[in-house]
Amino acid sequence: MTSPTASPTHLEAVAPPAEITHCPIMSTYGPPAVMFVRGEGSRLYDPTGKEYIDWLAGIAVTSLGHAHPAIADAIATQARTLLHVSNLFATEPQWKVARLLDELIGGPAGQVFFCNSGAEANEAAIKLARRHGGRGRHVVVSGMRSFHGRTLATLHATGQPEKHEAFQPLPEGFRHVAYGDVDALEKGLDDTVAAVLLEPIQGEGGVVEPDPAYFPAVREICTERGILLMFDEVQTGLARTGAWFGHHHHNVEPDVITMAKALGNGMPIGAVWARKDVAAAFKPGDHATTFGGQPLATAAALATLETMMQINAPSLAKTVGAVLREKLLGLTGVTGVRGRGLLLAAELDLDVLGERKAADIAKACLHGGLVLNAVTPTALRIAPPITITVAEIEQGLTVLDSVLHA
Repeated sequence: MTSPTASPTHLEAVAPPAEITHCPIMSTYGPPAVMFVRGEGSRLYDPTGKEYIDWLAGIAVTSLGHAHPAIADAIATQARTLLHVSNLFATEPQWKVARLLDELIGGPAGQVFFCNSGAEANEAAIKLARRHGGRGRHVVVSGMRSFHGRTLATLHATGQPEKHEAFQPLPEGFRHVAYGDVDALEKGLDDTVAAVLLEPIQGEGGVVEPDPAYFPAVREICTERGILLMFDEVQTGLARTGAWFGHHHHNVEPDVITMAKALGNGMPIGAVWARKDVAAAFKPGDHATTFGGQPLATAAALATLETMMQINAPSLAKTVGAVLREKLLGLTGVTGVRGRGLLLAAELDLDVLGERKAADIAKACLHGGLVLNAVTPTALRIAPPITITVAEIEQGLTVLDSVLHA
């Protein structure tokens, strides 16, 4: 019997009508502009059949594109095999993914804790840092304009004070310093600091990367003081920047790495990797999550990682990213492009913007069939699937160019 959710008439029926007066979804993201019902590769479709080029990939999530057959097949097979058991027991895909991540990270041997999202991964890393530091050494230092999640702890780790006020009082034990400033970091460290938590590139902060000398200096300082260096690779990890992990560009070995987003190509999964001696700080009962690392999610992650390895995703992101960067810089109205690989921000000419903001440009692009988003008032974030074609890049550029000069 065919499921009713598969019929086109049902899809049309659930599309939000123009005269909608009540949205059943909480407005934490604002009113939804479009309902998508289908995706294929770097393209999305709404209930009317209109096609959109996806330059956002669910915010750096669907790095292999929508409805990738290898991931779809892995999920379907696993769903018919084993969906869930308690983490009191091992499962095959969970162990395979943990070993593969350890391989891709390189460096000293480590261990993995699986969870369901980037915020959960950072929450676990914060707890691990406190457990490792011991009583009295619990502070986590992060960068201004950073983003680490929306739970109470990860919200306070996020270096955006405007996001804090509505939820005060927040958990104590967090400190923020200027991102990319070694002197500011040193001044922010004392005997209470357990860890420094940094993004290799600040995605939500505007796609900002510090001077190349910054991370090696941070590593040296943390080593000297016995402080953990933790990299939030939720947005930069898994080939997005042209390397398996963003910190690989800087030849620095962290103590802890968090990841999520691209790990399941759309299946919710997050992970924390820690150097084996650091991971040993967690004892049985210190941390847990019911669904973390369950077979369905890790089967999707395994298929994602294996496919990325087959296509050499880091090299592809680097090559395609260079093409996209060059073409963006060729647009009148784009004054600069920052970022690495396929995590880019296009800075817009203020004269071309006029009274408009980047959010207005993104909205008009969506109307024209191009999905991207504003990451600052003057910059657009572009993070398409790594598998995007040059033709799809050209198609998106045509939309963006017409919007900029409308």
